[in-house]
Amino acid sequence: MPVITLPDGSKREFEHPVTVLAVAQSIGPGLAKATLAGKVNGELVDASYEINDDAAVAIITSKNEEALALMRHDAAHIMAQAVQELYPGTQVTIGPAIENGFYYDFARDKPFTDEDLPVIEERMREIVKRDLPIVREVVDRDAAIRQFAQLGEEYKVQIIQDIIPEDEEVSIYRQGDWFDVCRGPHMPSTGKLGKGFKLMKVAGAYWRGDSSNEMLTRIYGTAWPDKKQLNQYLHQLEEAEKRDHRKLAKRLDYFHMQEEAPGMVFWHDKGWSIYLTVQQYIRDKLRQHNYQEIHTPQIVDRTLWEKSGHWDKFGEMMFTTHSENRDYAIKPMNCPCHIQVFNQGLKSYRDLPLRLAEFGSCHRNEPSGTLHGLMRVRNFVQDDAHIFCTEEQLQEEVSAFIDLVYEVYADFGFTDIQVALSTRPDQRVGDDAAWDKAEKALQVALDNKQLNWKLQPGEGAFYGPKIEFVLRDCLGREWQCGTMQVDFSMPGRLNAQYIAADDSRQVPVMLHRAILGSMERFIGILIEEHEGKFPLWLAPVQAVILNITDKQAGFAQKVQKILTDKGFKVELDLRNEKIGYKIREHIIQRVPYMLVIGDQELETNTVAVRTRDGENHGAMSMEDLVERFSAEIACRGHAVLED
Repeated sequence: MPVITLPDGSKREFEHPVTVLAVAQSIGPGLAKATLAGKVNGELVDASYEINDDAAVAIITSKNEEALALMRHDAAHIMAQAVQELYPGTQVTIGPAIENGFYYDFARDKPFTDEDLPVIEERMREIVKRDLPIVREVVDRDAAIRQFAQLGEEYKVQIIQDIIPEDEEVSIYRQGDWFDVCRGPHMPSTGKLGKGFKLMKVAGAYWRGDSSNEMLTRIYGTAWPDKKQLNQYLHQLEEAEKRDHRKLAKRLDYFHMQEEAPGMVFWHDKGWSIYLTVQQYIRDKLRQHNYQEIHTPQIVDRTLWEKSGHWDKFGEMMFTTHSENRDYAIKPMNCPCHIQVFNQGLKSYRDLPLRLAEFGSCHRNEPSGTLHGLMRVRNFVQDDAHIFCTEEQLQEEVSAFIDLVYEVYADFGFTDIQVALSTRPDQRVGDDAAWDKAEKALQVALDNKQLNWKLQPGEGAFYGPKIEFVLRDCLGREWQCGTMQVDFSMPGRLNAQYIAADDSRQVPVMLHRAILGSMERFIGILIEEHEGKFPLWLAPVQAVILNITDKQAGFAQKVQKILTDKGFKVELDLRNEKIGYKIREHIIQRVPYMLVIGDQELETNTVAVRTRDGENHGAMSMEDLVERFSAEIACRGHAVLED
């Protein structure tokens, strides 16, 4: 007689073993109809799962977070069934749910193309309408192998042989005549998927991700609880496509990348202007918060990376070189080099905290398939810093850094910040006592700031736990940028010491911290966030001066000199073109201000001020214009100027 404890603490007693669906029916027919799966003692299971003993049970409906993964996994199976119904002889391999969707890899003599997707999608809708029951069976391993071998499913046979131990049975899910090897769980029937799905694209994929294996065809799709959410996601994709920083960079002449230097950026003048503006902004913040800016070598002897622990952790991702019987690595990060600066001259506790910052150029040999514009590169610059402090100073330093992070993000226009605490990974250095102390310190700092944060077990760095700051952009996408890591291990491994108040030698605590993370990636985020329409302080060209006829050319040049002498980035457009044409061209180039000079402006020593958004601010004197520009730059994204 199992006793079922529901999430609200209420209990229900049953005379016989009971399924999850039966528990839902006992609560009400509406809940039973909405049931997709269940959680039994925290484990996600099918609605048909039978409960024999006392258990804590939660009913999963489309309103639960877990429902999305179920829908997407079902969508993958329904797609595979549709493919095999339409194209007999096609073999299925693996088909998981992934972020925002699903995919399935297929083996077929003639690879699928994007033109095949509407036909497959229509058959999927037919299968959904059939509302086929999805039933789990457990069969003998050898019987499962024979069954799939008879169907010519060579890949499924390999999966069973390689993944499922000989003494285990095999879980198979059937929907109508179609079936697949799967651990599950799945929804009760194909009809539960509804209408919120769409096939997105076709790609090539090697069997098991190994380039020495045969090439398969991968079909990607997306699935959502309803058509409204699907349309919202598709709209977001359209917006993201419009904002793709790679396309905007080409159109606006920011940077380019080429095969001779994969994953490395060729910055053009306008892009480099944005880069330097961001860098100078961070540099000014560092000075305000008493950081010392340093610069360390690009290439360092292998032995330093071995001592720090990076060689074991990142050795395969390091670019290496050899000279005069010595092995060197191009630095993948800056921390060991910063300890070398700290170690020059014996430090006293009175010298702490010591904050060392560097715009450190790092190289990592990322796989070519993962490279993605500025978002994933092989050469990047970190706004990196390391704080050497005593344990007593740790809380104050972490707290000050959190304040700095929020201040910086607000200046760049980001106010929706998610915070996470990532704890010890399996592969790590240092003893558990040090990790306990470091994790507790970060938790206390977050709680003292009264921040909402989530726990990410096992996601910390190999030398210490970390706080992660995640930005949510205008499209709702999340970008992990800032980090603060507490490290009790690396300073001791590299012989860092200071003289304490009692004259003893102590190892400092080392705080690894970055606000933007990778400069390249952050600028990519900014390009997409603003769609290239940067606020005045970040814009590579803040204004362009346009003459109507050659008569105003001399005055236009004087205006440019006045503004550039004040530090503004201003260009001239004296071409013999119609003024409307020139204005439209610079609007397309995302220039914030167009300063038009005609005969009237020439007579009154003014300029007619227009914005890229079509606002006309009328004629302004040089003094008023300089005041406007200065005020807009000073307020960054925090206020809107009014005439």
